[in-house]
Parts: sequence; C-alpha cells; structure tokens
Amino acid sequence: MLHFIVFIWGFSPILGKFITANAFVIIGYRLAITVTVMYLYLLITKQNLTCSKNTLLKLASVGLIILVHWLSFYGAIKVSNVSVTMAAFSTGTLFSAIIEPIVFKRKIRLYEIVIGLIIIVAILLIFSVEGKYWLGAGLGVFAALTSSLFGVINGVLVKEIKPAVLSFYELFFALIGLLIYFAFTNSITINQFNIDTNSWIGILLLSLVCTVYPFIASVNLSKYLSPYTILLTVNLETVYGIIWAIIFFNENKDVKSTFYIGVIIILFAVFLNAFIKKQSQKKLLVT
Repeated sequence: MLHFIVFIWGFSPILGKFITANAFVIIGYRLAITVTVMYLYLLITKQNLTCSKNTLLKLASVGLIILVHWLSFYGAIKVSNVSVTMAAFSTGTLFSAIIEPIVFKRKIRLYEIVIGLIIIVAILLIFSVEGKYWLGAGLGVFAALTSSLFGVINGVLVKEIKPAVLSFYELFFALIGLLIYFAFTNSITINQFNIDTNSWIGILLLSLVCTVYPFIASVNLSKYLSPYTILLTVNLETVYGIIWAIIFFNENKDVKSTFYIGVIIILFAVFLNAFIKKQSQKKLLVT
C-alpha cells in the first residue's frame, strides 16, 4: 500500500511543473478542491467531526506546517526543476531519524542515521546541483524538513483521531492559513487564478488523484509503520519523479551517469531498513 501511494506521489512534482501557475495558486486550488472532496466523503460516510479545542489547535499547527511544506516543495520546482527538488527532498530520511526519537521519546537508532547518510550519498550520485539551482535545492531540503516534522507528529495524532478526520482538519487549516496570507499581503491577484485548460486538468489530477486518497491512506499507515520507515520509503518518490521528469521534460541532461547507481543505493537503503526492523521484531518475539 505504501509503495503504491509513493508511486502516485511520484507524479506530483511532474504535475507541479506541468501547471503554469505559480506555487501559491497551485496550492490554493489544490487545498480548496481537496478539502471540499474530503468534507463530502466525511458526510457520506457519516464520520464524527467533533474534536476538542486542544486537538483542533494541534491540527491547525500541523496544517500550517503542511502549507509551508507544499509551498516550499512547489516553489523549489518553479525556481529549479523536478530533478533538483526531488534529490533535495530525499534528505527527509535523515531529518526523520533525528525528529522521530525526540517526539516519540526513544533513543536515536544509529542504523537509521547511517541509512539517512547513505540516502544523501545516493542523492549526490543521482544529481549534482549546479550553482543556478541552489535556491531550488534549499527549498527542497526545507520541504523535506517540514515533511518529516508533520509526518512524525501525525504518527502521534493518528492514535487519537481517525485518519480521514485528521487529514480533513489539517488541510482545512492549511487552506485557512493560505487565505489569511492572501488577505494580509495582497501578493496574489485574482487574474493569477485564471489558468488555462491544461493547468486545470493538472490541478484536478493533483488534487483528486495525488492528494485525497494518498494523504488519508498514508496517515492511516502511520498506525502500523513508523514515520521513519514511511519517510524512507517516500525516497522512492525521488526515483519516480526524476524518471518521469526525464520522460516528460527531457531533464536527462541534468542527470549524470551515476543516476542508476544512486537508484540502486536508495532501493538498498529502503530494503535494508525493512530487513533490520524485521530482525529486531524477531528478537523481541524470541525474548
């Protein structure tokens, strides 16, 4: 299920590049459509939306982190390209290896740090960032940091709140945060929301296919998998994203011959993590 979700997410950066609007407009439409569809789903399935004020504050905080994450991610794509963004985004594994133990109050696992560093080596092999792309790389790393942060926090919140309800409120508050930003900054004009037909198709695919189902399903999976394992597997989104970028946007000129070595290393890291965790579980069962 997780690998299927990551495969779907692999199209997100491609759609972000395909849509001609800027990052703020893309996120505005994406949130508005996604929140509406999620609300209808919750009404149809008759799920209880009641939450305490304290819980709503937590969800609002995470929603703002998600907003910053998406703005950084698609901003990185707009100022650089898909390959640079996805390569930088893979640093999330290392961030998760540090953040998760703090939030879950457990010891830092040395092998998770090592695997995170292995991923970074793979990134360096996959792509060498040119000087003109440093802004995109920086935004991509910040997107990875915020992704790790809300992923770990959701690993805690999902134990108290149903995944669909949690996802709805977080994205609802992200939308409110974006609207407040628009109201106070006047940085976006109405004309910027007038997009062409192709961009509308891209936004609908991004919202309905790459957001509604994957977001709820990934939150639900955090009941069974650690945030670190989820973030590690999401590194395959980098591989998918760069492959699609080569196919659709001819970004192969930016990808070195060491790309395939980097892909193999990422796959090795993903399965190594799964193997180590499996062995750890066996030891616990034996003892």
